[in-house]
Amino acid sequence: MRAPHDPDAIIDTLDALYRQSVEALKASIARYLKDGIPPDGEMRASRAFCYPELVIRYDPDGPPPPISRAYGKMSEAGVYATTITQPDFYRAYLREQLKPLLSAYDVDVEVRPSSSEIPYTYVWDEDYAKGSDVSSADLARWLPAPDLSNIGDEIADAELFEPGDHRPLSLFDAQRVDYSLKRLVHYTGTPVEHMQPYVLFTNYHRYVDAFCNWAIEEIGKDNSYSALSAPGGVLITGDDKGAYDAIENGPWRRFQMPAYHLMREDGPGITLVNIGVGPSNAKTITDHLAVLRPQCWIMVGHCGGLRHSQAIGDYVLAHAYLREDHVLDAVLPPEIPVPPIAEVQVALQEAAAEITGETGDALKKRLRTGTVVTTDDRNWELRFSETARRFNKSRAIAIDMESATIAANGFRLRVPYGVLLCVSDKPLHGELKLPGAANRFYERAIGEHIRIGIATLEKLSQDGAAKLHSRKLRAFDEPPFR
Repeated sequence: MRAPHDPDAIIDTLDALYRQSVEALKASIARYLKDGIPPDGEMRASRAFCYPELVIRYDPDGPPPPISRAYGKMSEAGVYATTITQPDFYRAYLREQLKPLLSAYDVDVEVRPSSSEIPYTYVWDEDYAKGSDVSSADLARWLPAPDLSNIGDEIADAELFEPGDHRPLSLFDAQRVDYSLKRLVHYTGTPVEHMQPYVLFTNYHRYVDAFCNWAIEEIGKDNSYSALSAPGGVLITGDDKGAYDAIENGPWRRFQMPAYHLMREDGPGITLVNIGVGPSNAKTITDHLAVLRPQCWIMVGHCGGLRHSQAIGDYVLAHAYLREDHVLDAVLPPEIPVPPIAEVQVALQEAAAEITGETGDALKKRLRTGTVVTTDDRNWELRFSETARRFNKSRAIAIDMESATIAANGFRLRVPYGVLLCVSDKPLHGELKLPGAANRFYERAIGEHIRIGIATLEKLSQDGAAKLHSRKLRAFDEPPFR
């Protein structure tokens, strides 16, 4: 059906079609489990279980106008389309994408059922299975099921579009989004509805402790922070004595990458994810978080300092990366530059000055900008003779196991990124991370470091999301949606 040129009306139409398909699918699941009656072929042929599709036709009289913003623009005439899941959940994002397109271009908008069916697992309710011995194989025989051949990152990796096809409207279609939403719940132990658009990553649980203690104190103050969501359904809405114990005694240990969401009433809040150690986890969580289209993600973690002039507790603001993590080489070869995002770099440096109270030469002495090596070998020190020359040529000042992966996947998936690390040891100079020194470092540095990360995201949020989305994240032929 042809949709009116009003973003909310378009989203309402998408949502009505989506809910209609979900209800039809749920009814068929319940009927099959109760009575053994599968949906007939005619029902599926009529697209009763399909995602809605948003189609935008752009056929200008002349060339497209030269618009300089990073997204919400069309580089070519054509038919742009994408499937949409959970339109009401994505309302703010969809409105943000549609407004500039509808105001800058003379387009025709259509909302219709797609040919892509909603897999039954994405609407599954555990109550359905009570008292039933029907297997998942039986359900997949009669109902739409996830098909990995239909789930991928080909659009984001510029591998799918062919001239003559409908052009992609967004980086991710509905099946890819639903897949990742389910994985996020599995990995983080928290509802996707609680996830916030400004994201902090860390690789040590001590940062979680510091974040939660600070967040609990902030809830209810004039800053509008209203609640802290923790894994396993723990929700803190006030600064009471048992708040931290409720989080610590909760089931966060069951989840591979537990997340903590500091929500606010008047706008976007902050999500902290403890990704653990290693580039594999860093890629996994960013692959899935990207479907939420966060405004920014930054890493605050530990690193090994590679320069004699550094001291334990100094900061490293990553400006470039030597990528030896290998997990993204197939989709983003290491020779492709991963540029710094100026707005994030400035916010990180300003936040460091505010939180440490240091400026000028004092700040420069403690906060150094440079290249960070990210390795997939935690025991890289044991092979130093093989890597020393490469490190030296790169002029690297620090080494870790996650930063380049976080940044590179942000570049790949068009999410603004930044990295601020804290030197926890200097293995090249005899200052190893041994228990006594490490504990003294943790007690002194972690609270300050996490506060710098929080202050950075608060600054970026106050400055407005549009300024974050640099054109350096976009190719010359991009989907209109960011």
